[in-house]
This record gives sequence, C-alpha cells and structure tokens, in this order.
Amino acid sequence: MKSARNMAIFLDRDGVLNRAIIKHNKPYPPGNLEMVEILPGVDDALRRLKVAGFLLIAVTNQPDVTRGTQRRENVEEINTYLLGKLSLDDILTCFEDGDDPRRKPNPGMLFEAAQKHHVDLLKSFMVGDRWKDIEAGQRAGCTTVFINNEYNERPPSPPADITANSLADATPTILADDHN
Repeated sequence: MKSARNMAIFLDRDGVLNRAIIKHNKPYPPGNLEMVEILPGVDDALRRLKVAGFLLIAVTNQPDVTRGTQRRENVEEINTYLLGKLSLDDILTCFEDGDDPRRKPNPGMLFEAAQKHHVDLLKSFMVGDRWKDIEAGQRAGCTTVFINNEYNERPPSPPADITANSLADATPTILADDHN
C-alpha cells in the first residue's frame, strides 16, 4: 500500500515567521530568544493553512553558528519557542556555511522534509524573503512565494510564482491556488 502524500508549506524562519534584525537594510537572525518577535498575522495565517490541510515546516539557514558569531543553543532555543507558539509541524535547520546540499539555495532541506513527512513537493509551497529561499523552492518543484521585505540584495531570478508583503498577505492566494 502506498503512503499518503501530504501538501506542505515550507517557511523560511527569519523575515517570514519572526522579525529579522535589519542592519544596513540586510536581514540577520535574532541573536537570542529575547530578540524574537513573531510577525503580525503569522499565527492566524498558519492556523488557516493548517485547517486547509497543509503540513507547516520551517526550513532555515543558520550559518552564523559555523561562522562562530551565534551559539547553536540560541538557535535551538528560538526554534523550540516557535514550535511551541505556532502551528508548525517541524523546523529543519542547516548550520553549515558554503555550498552544503542542505543549505538554501540548494533544496536539500526540502527533500529531507519531503521524505520524512511524505510530502508531495509539486503540491507544496516554499515561502521565503530572500532569493535563496525562492531558488530552493524552484529547484524542489514547489510553488514559490516571495515575501518582499525590500532588502538591499538581489531579487529572486527567475521571479517567484507569488509575491506578497507578508505571510498573512500571501495566505489567501495560497489557499485559492488551484493546483492542490
């Protein structure tokens, strides 16, 4: 008997779920739990997506751990907090720097989550606020959603399937998508 294939929403963490720390118009992760602020509308958006039948899986690059500018314990504490506060099913983290197969823009974390949770990538979405998130989603075969936080960096190329100003703004379009 074949196992069921789930639909998922893959979500970048910093800048999509929680507020990124902006320095010189570039995003950085919060340094500790006290700096974490869940973005407005995220909790409600995730509940609506969950009710619609999506698995909710965060996939986050955290290379500052390997670079020595962030403690792994802080990243894990933030992830545990978000798992407890939001309707997330899982958070996958890549701590590596450089061209690791799991590190976005590579799609390794999406492939890993798809195997672990029996996800149909072609019926799933990748939501991110940086070109690396969108490229990872495209390479995995997902519909991509770009949260345009107007950072001082290159936009996704090719462009995302959907562009919005926040996860809350993108949710009605995701729910109306007819390929699911």
